[in-house]
Amino acid sequence: MSRFVDTLVATATAEGPQRGMVTGEPEEPVRRTWGEVHEQARRVAGALVEGGLKPGGAVAVLAGAPVLIAPTVQAVWLAAGSVTMLHQPTPRTDLAEWAEDTLRVLRMIGSELVLLGEPFDQLAPVLTEHGINFRMIGDLLDGEPLAEPVRTDEDALALLQLTSGSTAEPKAVKITYGNLYTNVKAMVERAEFVFATDVMVSWLPTFHDMGMVGFLTVPMTFGVELVKITPVEFLTGPLIWPELISKYGGTTTAAPNFAYAIVGKRMARVDSDPEKPRYDLSKLRIALNGAEPIDETAVRTFTDAGARFGMPPECVFPAYGMAEATLAVSFAPLFTGLTLDVIEAEALEADSRAVPVPEGDPRRGTESVRSFAMLGRPLDGLEAEIVNDEGKRLDDREVGEIRLRGEAVTPGYLTVDGPVSTQDADGWLATGDLGYLVDGQLVICGRRKDVIIMGGRNIYPTDIERAAGSVEGVRAGNAVAVRLDAGTRRERFAVVVESKLAGDEATERALAKEIAARVRGAVDMRPYSIVVLPAGSLPKTPSGKVKRAATATQYADKINANA
Repeated sequence: MSRFVDTLVATATAEGPQRGMVTGEPEEPVRRTWGEVHEQARRVAGALVEGGLKPGGAVAVLAGAPVLIAPTVQAVWLAAGSVTMLHQPTPRTDLAEWAEDTLRVLRMIGSELVLLGEPFDQLAPVLTEHGINFRMIGDLLDGEPLAEPVRTDEDALALLQLTSGSTAEPKAVKITYGNLYTNVKAMVERAEFVFATDVMVSWLPTFHDMGMVGFLTVPMTFGVELVKITPVEFLTGPLIWPELISKYGGTTTAAPNFAYAIVGKRMARVDSDPEKPRYDLSKLRIALNGAEPIDETAVRTFTDAGARFGMPPECVFPAYGMAEATLAVSFAPLFTGLTLDVIEAEALEADSRAVPVPEGDPRRGTESVRSFAMLGRPLDGLEAEIVNDEGKRLDDREVGEIRLRGEAVTPGYLTVDGPVSTQDADGWLATGDLGYLVDGQLVICGRRKDVIIMGGRNIYPTDIERAAGSVEGVRAGNAVAVRLDAGTRRERFAVVVESKLAGDEATERALAKEIAARVRGAVDMRPYSIVVLPAGSLPKTPSGKVKRAATATQYADKINANA
């Protein structure tokens, strides 16, 4: 039996008071212990095995309700299968195209079965029309319980995590049972979890690795109390997040940077009696910030607003992760908050060196410096190195590509053209991220493919996006810099933003002028084009990150028209 399933079962069958999972907030909250979830999982597993699921079989899941997802994914693991959380359609999705994309995914992972649950059970006719075999999760809950977990090896696949991007070109990260156990164990140890008292609160989607591995698999494996809602609840009213942390005494949460920016601004506008504050965030010890570049302004907005409600600023917990390492790569030291490495802009852009600018230096706070979050040391079982274009290992504070090696690094991808390895002959994974090391801590500068080269300088999109996002009227977390004409002529870049001011030509023009000035002040280069879009226009990943390449493609005509 795998160590992962052994731990999962031991947690669920332990004697004494049990922790569990609260779902259904804010309308109809229901709590089930992890033992009760396990009993449901045994029934679903029994039905799956009775229905012909063999060890190693791939099962796709399409459901949004965490109350159904938790026992379903556990059931697949009890039956020694692998889980794939399918991309979920939105109200704007063309369902015929989505069904064709889903068929490509199913062929790629070798699955002939979709487990369907709320709120997507209404898609049953669409699946039938396209010949996609499915079973309703609700029906499986009435199955005969599986007597014993099916034995599986550490190298067997447990999770096929679809990467963020177009489902028309699907790719899935192969995560083994051994990968999963190694990474979830390393995470709880580095975060110093106390299983009996910690309370996790999350709205992250389970079809993204942070939501599935970090905020479902971790608490289910080790028996941590979890309050789980869907992204829809968060996006409908972001203040439900601090409300649930207050109501349940949340100690641990996580989100991409943009969400902290949004909630920080909303909390700052909340009227609160000092004698009877609206929220109580005093127990929050970990507010993990990951999945996209960390912006100090967004963090400060969040911590300043949270301080009114007792939130300790040191709860901010910068992290670095990727599905190719199962989830987590490095965590910043606990209880230190956001620590910035302030470096010379010229040395970074011209020489790929991270030259520190000391405290008290008059250059701090000017456009001649850049600052990046310190993301901590790699978790146990992982090692990192920085290499140049020739693969030579670099020293501290030399900028290059980050490579990873260790037990949590996954063996490869499944693609429509077959399997592809993630590792070289020595076991190293090339991440595609640019960064450097400082006393063993990782610092990320950006994605290698996104760097804009102008006038012999490496300009990082995050610098452009932070400058654009600082302009009043630009929606928090909704500014994206895109590289243009890479490799064919002198590179240029465009800035695409979302704003509630979109739609009025004169107002848009004034906003674009201010963005251009702010960007030029930050990077000493003018954007080729600035496009202002209404809210909800930018293409994003399941975790809420803006897609730079997709933005460039989707708005190419507007970018050129605005030049």
